[in-house]
Amino acid sequence: MKELLTLFLTFAKIGATTFGGGYAMLPMFQRELADKRGWITEEEIFDYYAISACTPGVIAVNVATLTGYKLRGVLGALFATLGVISPSIVIITLVAALLAGFAGNEYVIHALAGVRVAVCALVAVYIAKMIKKGVRDLITLGIFAAALAIAVFLPVSPVYIVAGAAALGIVLSFILPMKKEEKEE
Repeated sequence: MKELLTLFLTFAKIGATTFGGGYAMLPMFQRELADKRGWITEEEIFDYYAISACTPGVIAVNVATLTGYKLRGVLGALFATLGVISPSIVIITLVAALLAGFAGNEYVIHALAGVRVAVCALVAVYIAKMIKKGVRDLITLGIFAAALAIAVFLPVSPVYIVAGAAALGIVLSFILPMKKEEKEE
């Protein structure tokens, strides 16, 4: 039970101290889960993000669920998930109750503008880290470039982009070893 409580509290801390959604939580996930606790590796965090990006639901919740499941099975998934969502539920309830009175407040407007910019910076840093981890050779660079071009220039759902990249990765994993064998013969 102590391990489950630690899992809940760790994810509650992550949920309470990060703003801006799943991508902005990447630094906290890495610091708490990989660096500080050693529960999962940095590579697993990026894998969980990739899985979470192409499955329904909130990225942070999906990552919490996957991490909790890895550590303690179904109960771990439940405790981690409840931990990461609990602060949001409390904070959103309070904000909703108070927002009507402060929505037009000049200080609140400027504070939120500052938070948005900071979140953009955090996301940019971790996008760069994800690129360094994911783009390993010319083939993955090509997949990255194609996915980026499609995302930027075409009205294609991210689900199709991720699924297409996954399919291409699978196909290439079969084709490339065959070509290597042909060259060796």
